[in-house]
Amino acid sequence: MPSVAFDVSLPQRPAACVVFASPHSGRDYMWSFMRQTVLNEHAIRSSEDAFVDKLFECAPEYGAAFIKAGAPRAFVDLNRSADELDPALIEGVRRVGHNPRIASGLGVIPRVVANGRAIYRGKMTRHEAQKRIDRYWTPYHRRLQELLSKAHDRHGQAVLVDCHSMPHEAMDGVVRAGLRRPDIVLGDRYGAAASGDVVDRIEAAFAEAGFIVTRNAPFAGAYITQAYGKPAQGQHAVQVEIDRSLYMNEKLIRPNGDFETVRAALRRVVSQIAQIGQGRVPLAAE
Repeated sequence: MPSVAFDVSLPQRPAACVVFASPHSGRDYMWSFMRQTVLNEHAIRSSEDAFVDKLFECAPEYGAAFIKAGAPRAFVDLNRSADELDPALIEGVRRVGHNPRIASGLGVIPRVVANGRAIYRGKMTRHEAQKRIDRYWTPYHRRLQELLSKAHDRHGQAVLVDCHSMPHEAMDGVVRAGLRRPDIVLGDRYGAAASGDVVDRIEAAFAEAGFIVTRNAPFAGAYITQAYGKPAQGQHAVQVEIDRSLYMNEKLIRPNGDFETVRAALRRVVSQIAQIGQGRVPLAAE
């Protein structure tokens, strides 16, 4: 089993109401898991948000907490509800209605990685699936809400910036002719997960650092954005998807020559986002 469910870095002085998170950058591919999968050590990483934690780990320097997953996404997906169980993978699970994520093999215990490649030869027991949820999913989400609640208690509001990466080709069918290809997609579930002021300021931070930004297409936010985005209660959640090709060789899953440049630009972004709510009255809900 992965050694830890999550890792948290806290600021010496919690000056920000913002919590940064990276739920898909876990890379503890323990030998017992690798014995279960039909994929090799490279292919199993294809759905991982590789190096996203490295891009945003500077958050505590600017007064914001940072939490990252320990377990890989291929092992347990923290951006799914705990009840999104796949009957095609897990024994004893009944199919209830139609869930497109489960149908495509991307439930809380994924059946496939990128490009629909199967992870396992057959099914797993319900006990094994529940053990992963209990040991990794539940502790991560409990700690994440604790961080947000503490931020809210201190500052009167909390903002979750949920950090992810997207394949370069994800925007192929979205970019309109004559427009520059977006580097960043912000997902706020079309305004349901965060106030317009919060999203405007996050977008401005990326834009000022030179990134091309769009919203909600093709990624509006999944479980985490939906579950934690409660703007009427002063808790906002925004999903950030960054084009992997900006900072890594997607085929080799290695940082490319622009990695440090992109990381430096994102440091400026993080510093700006961390200032949300500082020295101001609580953000208005919308």
